[in-house]
Amino acid sequence: MTALPAMLRAASAAFLLAGPAVAGLGSFLVPIPPALAAQPAVAESGPFVPGFTDVPVMPGLATAESEPLVFDKPGGRIVQAVLSGEVPRQAVLAFYDQTLPQLGWRRTADRVFVREGEELRLEFPKPAGQGAGQKAATAVRFTLTPR
Repeated sequence: MTALPAMLRAASAAFLLAGPAVAGLGSFLVPIPPALAAQPAVAESGPFVPGFTDVPVMPGLATAESEPLVFDKPGGRIVQAVLSGEVPRQAVLAFYDQTLPQLGWRRTADRVFVREGEELRLEFPKPAGQGAGQKAATAVRFTLTPR
């Protein structure tokens, strides 16, 4: 029984001694460029597309609809969410062409990615209510279906 308190004291002492070293790790953090830090899209919708746990929101895009469409059934899940923003369509394609393969998605066709029995499609519908005098916004629909 006396061994346990001695072990706890040793662990506590090690933790206290390591504290300054751990606190110094903050100097290794990479600063976020001000242009990306100022983007409201990530702050509003979180780091991932609503309804998805692993598809990141591109800076400059924000949630266009209040809630994603999510069906979770035994055959697989179906998820649909729409983001929009004043970013060029080609920039959106380039971002996801570069980012999704890093997360395990494999591109099989233009704007189509697959991973572990699921297919992710990126579509570009015309945003509702866009008039002639308004700046063009890009809308992106993310649709996940079982394969």
